[in-house]
Amino acid sequence: MKNKQLMKNRRSRILLIGALVLILTCALSGAALASRRTAERQSLYVTMKDGTQIAIDLWLPADLKPGEKIPAMLRSTCYWRSYQMESVGQFMEDYALMPGGFSEPQQWVEAGYALVLVDVRGTGASYGEWSILWSDQEIADLGEVVDWIITQPWSNGKVGAYGVSYDGSTAEQMSMLNHPALKAVAPQSNELDLYTDLAFPGGVMNEKFIKEWSEFHELLGANDVCGIAKAAKMDCEQMKSLMSGVRQVDDDLDGEQVAAAVGGHKHVDVYEWGKQLEFHDDLWGDTGLQFVSTSPYARRAAIERANLPTYVWVSWLDGAMADAALKRYLTFDNPQTVIIGPWSHGAMYHADPFLPADAAVEPSPAEQFDMLTAFFDAYLKDDGAAAPETGITYYTLGAGTWNTTRVWPPEGVVPVKWFFGEDQGLVPSPPANGSGSDSYTVDWTASTGELNRWYTGLFKDDVVYPDRLEEDKKLLTYTSASVQEDVEITGNPVVTLYVSSTTPDAAFHVYLEDVAPDGKVTYLTEGMLRAVNRNVSDEEPPYAQFGPYHSLERLDSLPMVPGEAAEISFHLYATSVLIEQGHQIRVAIAGHDASMFMRYPKDDTPVFTVFHNSYIELPIRPR
Repeated sequence: MKNKQLMKNRRSRILLIGALVLILTCALSGAALASRRTAERQSLYVTMKDGTQIAIDLWLPADLKPGEKIPAMLRSTCYWRSYQMESVGQFMEDYALMPGGFSEPQQWVEAGYALVLVDVRGTGASYGEWSILWSDQEIADLGEVVDWIITQPWSNGKVGAYGVSYDGSTAEQMSMLNHPALKAVAPQSNELDLYTDLAFPGGVMNEKFIKEWSEFHELLGANDVCGIAKAAKMDCEQMKSLMSGVRQVDDDLDGEQVAAAVGGHKHVDVYEWGKQLEFHDDLWGDTGLQFVSTSPYARRAAIERANLPTYVWVSWLDGAMADAALKRYLTFDNPQTVIIGPWSHGAMYHADPFLPADAAVEPSPAEQFDMLTAFFDAYLKDDGAAAPETGITYYTLGAGTWNTTRVWPPEGVVPVKWFFGEDQGLVPSPPANGSGSDSYTVDWTASTGELNRWYTGLFKDDVVYPDRLEEDKKLLTYTSASVQEDVEITGNPVVTLYVSSTTPDAAFHVYLEDVAPDGKVTYLTEGMLRAVNRNVSDEEPPYAQFGPYHSLERLDSLPMVPGEAAEISFHLYATSVLIEQGHQIRVAIAGHDASMFMRYPKDDTPVFTVFHNSYIELPIRPR
């Protein structure tokens, strides 16, 4: 029931339409009228050197004194910087009743900052064309916006950049500009390598996410309010009573400027281009650029040169964002403070699978904002707090505890092998005779559910995995005896399969699970690899690896020989989790996740033979 309600509310939350009846009830009670507006907005165009006009919102304190100097926070997005509110929608925004509406600028202004929100080139109300995420031109534009900020009479000459997801990557990649006014950045819930961390983990296409992101991005780019209403399962006129599209600048009274901007936007079918993208080094559409060329890792040298303090927030259960943060921490030289929590995308919901689905997020949103402002205060204000220490603070699922470390994996972690055994057991010793196997026919209906780590970032839902007991009947599972004491797994498990397939290509999805004494099966983490990417590269990887290095590049592709056993080894995504005494550890193997991913191959059903010398290596941290 919880899952169904979350899915029902999904699009309405991200589109900022909320629970209207409840909101109006609160408003009529007088609670909303107690809010004060302490921030004032100006919406305007900033003209780039090439003549392109970029739309921004500038929020300043209403009581800003003449001669007073304050720092600025900058967030840039391809998802509309703000909305053109109508009637009820304007009322809701005015009194902070719409998530992401008035409350964001209100918070920053009360914290002593100006706030600048930007529609990146070719999106929202900005002119120009968008064709690839975080293009060189897009990032250069933001440098010009910073130039504009520091010429304003209220500016103290210091700017910080922050954001979640796409916005987080724009913040991080602004570092490469090495702009003297940009003092610190805070990327949250963002990728280091967009291909491996979200779009094609293990070379397996995250088809549902890419398809729906493409559709949503197209609707925003066209300023299509009725299309957005349809996607949100709302009546068009009902939607228009809330908003009429992306926010116009203040002097665009008749909407001609925003219409001209939208009319010049480039149509990019991200889904179709994504389907043409197969390997890590493939080109993106008609751009002539590799898809990964604009990911943060590809700009490492420039980012390190700027050496900006970086404040990173990610979750164990949000795509592969925790792996992204850990790879960055181990690879990039700039000072980094990393927080890894038990959250959904953007730290909006508590996602510890051992807690109730409606558990309150921790830290609370207010506490999260206080932590964020404390970080920026240290670098943007003369009287700010001391700079935070570099290192990693992480949450252990199931234990509810926070830990700190400067190294990864944490000190004391020991890799322990568990082998696949007879009767689908998971055992601490290899099979005595080195033989034995199990056969598995891929079940194309196998799924991780609708609220999984690979999807909820799109509409900022909670991450809720259902009991896996029934789903595991569709998979090949290996389960340990009950553990005799608490076991903490912290780091990246690595699975090594000795396996044959009846097809040259396939996808191997491997899940790590907890089995409770009452039979409940809890998802912990997973990993995946497309079979043709099984070759282990001896080239230098571009960033830290947590298992065998698969380049995922076209020249390294290596189809399987049907019926011939091969070694396929890859890492699962990082986690920190407590397996309680009396519980069991389970490894579950699938050939598909119908909830999200493309099937491999498209026109045949593989049969796997998994040999019992296969194993999983678990990073065990003594308690």
